[in-house]
Amino acid sequence: MSKPCIICVAITGSVPTKANNPAVPITVEEQIESTHEAFEAGASIAHCHVRNDDQTPTSDPERFARLVEGLKKHCPGMIIQLSTGGRSGAGKERGGMLPLGPDMASLSVGSNNFPTRVYENPPDLIDWLASEMRRYEITPEIEAFDLSHILHAIRLHQQGVLYGKLYVQFVMGVKNAMPADREVFDFYVNIMRTRAPEAEWCAAGIGPNQIVVNEWAIAAGGHTRTGLEDNMRLDKGTLAPSNAALVRRAADLCEKYERPVATWQQAREILGLRPVAA
Repeated sequence: MSKPCIICVAITGSVPTKANNPAVPITVEEQIESTHEAFEAGASIAHCHVRNDDQTPTSDPERFARLVEGLKKHCPGMIIQLSTGGRSGAGKERGGMLPLGPDMASLSVGSNNFPTRVYENPPDLIDWLASEMRRYEITPEIEAFDLSHILHAIRLHQQGVLYGKLYVQFVMGVKNAMPADREVFDFYVNIMRTRAPEAEWCAAGIGPNQIVVNEWAIAAGGHTRTGLEDNMRLDKGTLAPSNAALVRRAADLCEKYERPVATWQQAREILGLRPVAA
């Protein structure tokens, strides 16, 4: 059997609003419902942000706590991955939800340009977030927007700075950062295979690049990410009706390349995560 493919669903993010696509889940209740549908469609990881009532991003630990509680109840076994991204807060505020002890949390290990701003990840903040993840036994998902981020993540893991199994996600297609370029993608995959052969890797494409990068990753034997955070359309003229619709599209690609969609049990085993308490 081919290696199962883990599908991560990025349900909300910090940028899309209901004005962009009414299906974007904003409230905690909407996020739980949308994630449940995506879970049933084949997603085994939920990448989570939370929002204020006015749809602006926040790192509010109380909102994260309500979301985690709901996901554990309605999506039992699903891997919960909380975002420490920079759009939702500044400095250590970005890690205020880590004491909740999710299975995973995103971790950016370098700075880069975004469409209208610099995404700042200074070394002292990276070290602090990594130490908090070790403290609460949270496996980082490295969000790599540049080659240097991949190489730095490999070094940090070799030095014992990062908790758990190394898991690197290539993020491609952000304006002013790394484009969705097949030659670059292939180079990234080769770096992971030669320098960190025991690690796992994933790839995410932004906007119309989502389906392109999904296919590259699945065909190359990696894992992939989809969802309304990264892309709100099925095609240029059609809004995605749900996160589940985007997950089903990724699952169809898994079938095309004869790769089974990973169950949550398989995903936990592949990523070396702790088992779910009975």
